Amino acid sequence: MPFFSVIIPLYNKENFIEATLKSVLAQTFTDYEVLIIDDGSTDSSASIIKGYTDIRIRYFRTANKGVSSARNYGIQNATANYITFLDADDYWYPNFLDVMFKNSNKEPKIRVFSAAIEIETNNTTFTAAYSILQKNEYEIVNYFSASFKETVICTSCAVFHKTVFDKVGFFDTQLKSGEDTDLWIRIGLEYPVLFSWEILARYVYDQNSLSKNKNFLHTKPDFTAFAIAEKTDPLLKKFLDLNRFSLAIKFKLAGNKNAFRNQCKTIDRSNLSNQKRIVLLLPAFILQILIRFKTFWTEHGLGSAVFK
Repeated sequence: MPFFSVIIPLYNKENFIEATLKSVLAQTFTDYEVLIIDDGSTDSSASIIKGYTDIRIRYFRTANKGVSSARNYGIQNATANYITFLDADDYWYPNFLDVMFKNSNKEPKIRVFSAAIEIETNNTTFTAAYSILQKNEYEIVNYFSASFKETVICTSCAVFHKTVFDKVGFFDTQLKSGEDTDLWIRIGLEYPVLFSWEILARYVYDQNSLSKNKNFLHTKPDFTAFAIAEKTDPLLKKFLDLNRFSLAIKFKLAGNKNAFRNQCKTIDRSNLSNQKRIVLLLPAFILQILIRFKTFWTEHGLGSAVFK
């Protein structure tokens, strides 16, 4: 049995999958299997995968049901005790699995491991900003307080003991966007996270991804499932309010006034900075201008401005 099961959901990534897969096969720690879940690709992704003969690669083709279904299929077919994901357009640095293996031995009671990432845009590459201070080589953190800026759990830079999914469940297949955040919240309510400061993965920023498509706003999590938990967990409440702020802005930009108002009603504005409170009051046309600046800043590595 391998130590790690690496799950790569794949849908029409013929221009990226080879670099992604090569980053896995270049790992200095070699005791792993790779499960590629082809979610009904219609491009040449499958033929690229079939060109590899490494016996650690297991290729599965399924009907197109979305990334959550593909990841869940991978979890169900994984044979290792430790499961990790890698999106088909992201990639790891060669020591990713080695660091995760060593950290799992240093902290055997921990069940969730992650590391810092860098973000690649069309113009530059920059390190993600986190809401915690570095004190050691790694920190054992509360997921919510550590993720007020960038999430400390990323689908391309985290490892989970398989018992985590037994306890909190899998990715919600009803969510077409934000399905990862929904799962991280469920995990954060149950487990601390060992976060390594070493940059071990690169996330490729795509302004056209589903998570940024206004047509999928209605499929994002509305966080009502956590209504009871947030009443007694102020860190969860602040984390949710920051996400609600972001979603409210997207609803206003999409012209959905009712959804915008409903999101605002659930936000405790003391959890927002003064800058964010002002942004909520701005008309959509001013927000459009700010979004253009925000996109420019993000693509040049200058952060996400006043937007989470």
